[in-house]
Amino acid sequence: MNRWPPKLLLRFFRWFAHPRLKDHIEGDLIEDYNKRLKKSGKRNADINFTIDVLLLFRPGIIKPIHRPNNLKTYSMYSSYFKIAWRNFIKNKGYSFINVIGLAIGMSVAIVIGLWIFDELSFDSYYKNHKRLAQVMLNQTGANGVSTGGTIAPPIEEPMRTKYGSDFKAFSFASFNQEAILSTGVKRLSHPGIWVQSDFPEMFSFNLILGSQDALRDPSTMLISQSTAQALFEDADPINKNIRIDNRFDLKVGGIYEDLPLNTTFANAKFLLPWDNRANVLNTITDWDDHGCELFVQLEDGVNLEQVSDKIKNIPTPYIIESTHEQLMLHPMDKIHLYDEFRNGKIAGGKIYDVWLIGIIGGFVLLLACINFMNLSTARSEKRGKEVGIRKTVGSNHNQLVGQFLVESIVVAFTALVLSIVLVQLSLPFFNLLANKQMGIPWLNPLFWLLIVGFALFCGIISGSYPAFYLSSFNPVKVLKGTFKAGNFAMLPRKVLVVIQFTVSITLITGTLMIFKQIQFAKNRQVGYTRSGLISVAIKTPDLQGHYDAIRNDLLQTGVVENMAESSHIVTGFDNNDAVEWQGKDPAVEIDFRDVNVTPEFGKTIGWIVKEGRDFSREIASDSSAVLLNETAAKITGFKNPVGEMIKYHNKEYRIIGLVKDMITRSPYQRTEPAIFLMGKWLSVITIRLTSETSVREALDKLESVFEKYDPNAPFEFKFIDEEYGRKFFDEERIGNLASVFAILAIFISCLGIFGLASFVVEQRTKEIGVRKVLGASVTNLWQLLSQDFLMLVTLSCIIAVPIGYYFLNEWLQRYQYRTEMSWWIFVLVSMGALCLTLLTVSFHSLKAAMINPVDSLRSE
Repeated sequence: MNRWPPKLLLRFFRWFAHPRLKDHIEGDLIEDYNKRLKKSGKRNADINFTIDVLLLFRPGIIKPIHRPNNLKTYSMYSSYFKIAWRNFIKNKGYSFINVIGLAIGMSVAIVIGLWIFDELSFDSYYKNHKRLAQVMLNQTGANGVSTGGTIAPPIEEPMRTKYGSDFKAFSFASFNQEAILSTGVKRLSHPGIWVQSDFPEMFSFNLILGSQDALRDPSTMLISQSTAQALFEDADPINKNIRIDNRFDLKVGGIYEDLPLNTTFANAKFLLPWDNRANVLNTITDWDDHGCELFVQLEDGVNLEQVSDKIKNIPTPYIIESTHEQLMLHPMDKIHLYDEFRNGKIAGGKIYDVWLIGIIGGFVLLLACINFMNLSTARSEKRGKEVGIRKTVGSNHNQLVGQFLVESIVVAFTALVLSIVLVQLSLPFFNLLANKQMGIPWLNPLFWLLIVGFALFCGIISGSYPAFYLSSFNPVKVLKGTFKAGNFAMLPRKVLVVIQFTVSITLITGTLMIFKQIQFAKNRQVGYTRSGLISVAIKTPDLQGHYDAIRNDLLQTGVVENMAESSHIVTGFDNNDAVEWQGKDPAVEIDFRDVNVTPEFGKTIGWIVKEGRDFSREIASDSSAVLLNETAAKITGFKNPVGEMIKYHNKEYRIIGLVKDMITRSPYQRTEPAIFLMGKWLSVITIRLTSETSVREALDKLESVFEKYDPNAPFEFKFIDEEYGRKFFDEERIGNLASVFAILAIFISCLGIFGLASFVVEQRTKEIGVRKVLGASVTNLWQLLSQDFLMLVTLSCIIAVPIGYYFLNEWLQRYQYRTEMSWWIFVLVSMGALCLTLLTVSFHSLKAAMINPVDSLRSE
């Protein structure tokens, strides 16, 4: 009897088994045991007998043990969490990789979610935002339909009289512009706007002091809370006077709460009464002079598109080319994200960037989930016996699935806690990168509901495949040791690895293309010399009429090489006007950028005169002369433009020169036609500093000169280099965000490869020992362990190249001035991915290859 199988197991089975099974125990099981004992030894006989007995432990064979249902349920779920936590602690390395990968993926998703919410909720601060719209103007010219937000002020009157029943309120608004506010010794420069009296109520300005109706008085203004603090500190500012641009005084009628950053008028630090603007700056009644913006609030129940169709032809009776101007309403909710138009229709804009970053965030999270799936299924064989035993003692498929899902959810919630910490630490950096002021809404229950649901979703998604895969194991094969995963079982893991690296390679390629496009635009010839240029806005009348004196004093400082005045800063020519010339098709209306300059403007900025000559102060006839840029000359069709005549504002001008095209607006778009003339509308001083003097010393001397002529205004200036650099801000922001997320994506992918390589090496330790004993070198073993992963990444490169080419080519079509697709970028990224994979896998491969085979084969 000393050869009988384990007595404890027999007694356990006899106690719980039905009586009809006892004979079977005494007969077949013992007979099988004795046969195995003779054939393969006691150890294997004991193991196989144990398996045979356990396979009988299933419902209907074992006598049920009656317990309360709630106790069963509690015990079941309690065991799920206990097993999950034990496995988490037991496999520290794999748990660490899973948690770190998921935490990074969740962090990226949360940060991007906050950013997308901030973008999509732009202008939702206004209570009536769904009923607000801006009146836009479509102008048809030789280059197609151009859409802008500047309109002629007379448009309001027919809108009120003919279609007043569709509108609840109207308000003109000037462009957001800097003004100097002074109260005695205190003076500061802030951006603000001229608005009509309905504006504060339309846009839900929250008045802390005073009344929203204050702007009905032309002598009253509203200021923001921060402006009130800066000018009056803790004193009551109501009814106190503020001097505007040293031109006139207005009393404070109210203090409003500063608007959040994600609003169109966030920078408006003060509101000035529109009626006062009309009195001071003269009312513009010219239908051809588009000098302001118009916002409307629709009546409840009115359809915006129908009203837009009603008003579109309002300009028709008032302009000569009636078929070339039409109005449209642009919803306030779309002003920020949908700021691009094509043929008079909305064609997208920043919304593309929102979707781009959102998709990237989704992919980064997907990569983290793929890591979890891969590592869980890779370790499936180690948990196969656990699955087999649980199935034999009565666990059904759903219970096993539930157990493994609980394990993945435990990992997901652990990662969620870590991700919240990472988000809190990274938000300052992200806000700086994205120009935002976002924070975690700790007290918002909806946020926590979404976060918990988000973690639950990630846990279920990450654990779904491992759960169903592991629970499908055949218990007989697993417990007898005959279960083999086979090549097909490896296929899903290989597919997931390929997906990971395909996404990562595409993201890296896209990031490089974004920066290549930015650099391509930066390398574009600007047409003038930016370095050393400074612009100073003429805000007060004190600087007007003193051009010669100011120029002379600046030159005498020794730090100024030249100085000129113009109607626009050189980086932003934004005024349009019609120009006529002999041979022009009267049916075609073409707008030119018209820039008023002093004779020294070209020499100051360093433009290039290609034909003819520059303006000269000594030639009196230059007051009726113009210079054209290259684009304007091509449009006119003049073979030799110098000496030809053009008509501007019903006055004839002679072309005396042709200057090289300059980038004065977007560096990604075509250069627009421009004319330069010696006019009186001058609002910007442009100064070129000498290269020998330090900037700090030069600015100190400039400040003393400007204080002499304008003592009541702070000395404010802009470096042209910096202003030009801001033109790349949006693309650089998207590029920086994409690069951060692409790096995280490749890091997560390599993290997954690292975990898989560790597991593969662990599984093949004895194989490596045998190969070393048979003479395999470290190099041979390294190649053996690395080649599978390299093949998968190579396949990813092959898939990623056409995908990346297609989407990047579509993205480049957004720009008129764009770079070409470069094959070397795809090669560089592919080689980089292969090298990273090799480095990641080599750590484990070389470590295993250098192990002494005596240690790895000792148990054999």
